Amino acid sequence: MTTPQPEAAVPPPGCPMHRGAAAGPAAQLYGPSVADDPHGLYARLREQHGPVAPIELEPGVEAWLVLGYAELLELTRNEALFSKDSRRWRVPAEGRLKPDSRLLPMTSWRPTLLSLDGAEHQRLRGAVAQTLGRIDQRQLRETTEAAANALIDSWGPDGTADLIAQYARRLPLLVFTQLLGLPAETGPHLIELISHFVDSSEKSIRANAEFQSILTDLVRRSRAEPGADLTSWLLAHKAQLTDEEALHHLVVILVAGNETTINWTGNTLRLLLTDRRFRSTLTGGRLTVADALEEVLWRDPPTQNFPGRWATGDTVLGGQYISAGDMLVLGLAGANADPAVHAGDGIAGNRAHLAWGAGRHVCPAQQPARLIVETALETLLHRLPDLQLAVPAHELTWRQSPWSRALVSLPVLYSAFTPPRSPAPERPSWTPPTPSPRSDSTPSEGTSTGRTADSGRQALRSWWNSLAGWWSGR
Repeated sequence: MTTPQPEAAVPPPGCPMHRGAAAGPAAQLYGPSVADDPHGLYARLREQHGPVAPIELEPGVEAWLVLGYAELLELTRNEALFSKDSRRWRVPAEGRLKPDSRLLPMTSWRPTLLSLDGAEHQRLRGAVAQTLGRIDQRQLRETTEAAANALIDSWGPDGTADLIAQYARRLPLLVFTQLLGLPAETGPHLIELISHFVDSSEKSIRANAEFQSILTDLVRRSRAEPGADLTSWLLAHKAQLTDEEALHHLVVILVAGNETTINWTGNTLRLLLTDRRFRSTLTGGRLTVADALEEVLWRDPPTQNFPGRWATGDTVLGGQYISAGDMLVLGLAGANADPAVHAGDGIAGNRAHLAWGAGRHVCPAQQPARLIVETALETLLHRLPDLQLAVPAHELTWRQSPWSRALVSLPVLYSAFTPPRSPAPERPSWTPPTPSPRSDSTPSEGTSTGRTADSGRQALRSWWNSLAGWWSGR
């Protein structure tokens, strides 16, 4: 258990003991090393430094990477010692963070549940969680399946596709734009903007500003003319979010929800196409798609590291002296690989992984993300049961992001389409279900429209096909 240390016992900043100098300089959590072999990097850091390792996020910008499972739980559960408020970070306070730092979009303080502690965090988290809880899960599955089928139909007859660019990166935005009440044509541009600031690229500052401008317009429209969508529901919540609070929570929903869904889909498909054991147990019925998704969350979680926590005072964690204002990065992938928590096969086989974080700040969007990814995989495997990787597995490359675990591309071959399943009857867009004691969220009869089932199916499929065709450049 972490406890505050007497002031005299904590070495001052710059002391060799504080920097772990006996084990060498801090490792770089940026560039090729974190993309090409993150598992090897985390293992070396664990061996050299133990469960908490000194790192650099940029040249001259130090932090700590928490790799121990128990230590990460302590970090996320002890708000008194480790705050979510990045305004405590001493690096910018000391003038050592450049105005154009690529870290700013992921570390700047915002009035959101991600940056607050205590009662204010609970108020905002309740608004987001309850808003997400209004999504009709049956409608979400049907909408995701329709969008997935339309994307697959748009690929053409040549038997090739890139499952990242043409599927994993497009499908969530087709769904999320409708969820939030955004115009569908903004989807491709949003993908580009999100990628820039999640990867901390050289364009991240500009992309972040443009992204927020799009969402600012959305909040203004939804405040003036509410609809049956997440943005309107968030604004109408009893927590009475301001426009600024709503704007920043839309950023959280889109970035965290979309990026996680993309990477989770891509990483599962990569494992399916490169790991014979994984594929045979899945296709042989010994592993369900839901089980497969959990295994990926253990082995290659879509968010491998996440910023962060900031020490409220001098303390010790995992044998390292932590100074007040130090930044601690949640090493989600590293903590999942902690040998102390694994069975003999290296996979715990349950949902005790830390891919969603832990403590009061655990991700509130798990259920819709899980449903979208599960539907995306089931639809693709039904339509293209003979998918094969089009390049040797070692030629697959990863995005150079300190935060995301994401493939650049996933080229595949297939021989023929399997006809899609019969579409379900159309349901009105995102009408909240009537409260009931059951855990599912099937809409009541009172939400039915006057359209016929045939016309509804044709309209829904036609809309998705035209949108997917436009997105594919046709």
